[in-house]
Amino acid sequence: MTTLFTKIITGEIPCHKVAENDKFLAFLDIMPLRLGHTLVIPKVEVDYLFDIEDELLGEMIIFSKLVAKKIKVSFPCNRVGVTVIGLEVPHAHIHLIPINVLDDMSFSKEKLSLSSEELNSIALKIAES
Repeated sequence: MTTLFTKIITGEIPCHKVAENDKFLAFLDIMPLRLGHTLVIPKVEVDYLFDIEDELLGEMIIFSKLVAKKIKVSFPCNRVGVTVIGLEVPHAHIHLIPINVLDDMSFSKEKLSLSSEELNSIALKIAES
């Protein structure tokens, strides 16, 4: 079954792209916890992060590291937090969230509501950093 994220990869569903290569795509979460909240996904459809082949998983972490550095430049913070939940979309993904305190990563908090224009501006800021 094709996932929502696969439809984003193929361009059937638009996204606010931050970074991309032949194996991975990074794009903004449309309901972010913080400005700059980004998702990193593999372009192969794998449901669970730890089912990804070792070599590809290592490459995904390195790709995520590059994206996290761009986020930190664009949205100065103490850390770029990393979390993997994987329940909401059956396609492996990593959340990268600029944080200053632990509570900044609480998924029980109300999400930000941003316009498409605001998301585009944020994506461009990260992509160009």
